[in-house]
Amino acid sequence: MLSTRVTIGSSVGLHARPARLLAEAAGKQSASVRIGRSEDALVDAASILAVMSLGVGGGEDVVLVVEGEGAEETLRELSELLAQDLDATVPA
Repeated sequence: MLSTRVTIGSSVGLHARPARLLAEAAGKQSASVRIGRSEDALVDAASILAVMSLGVGGGEDVVLVVEGEGAEETLRELSELLAQDLDATVPA
């Protein structure tokens, strides 16, 4: 299991579009990806509704936890994604 803290780059936080982009990216991974305000309250990052239910605002920190095959690459990729302003840019 690997984990890191990430500051949300989207000024409006993890609302519909950023949550969708994260869920799509997490769903494509072979590793299990969870996100939350703390390691005690994690949700499935591949679920748009679960991510939105966190109510995370722009500039807030979240914990990203990845387990399984390709965990290091997945953690790096998704950390970079979350640090972007997903309302202003289209991630590659």
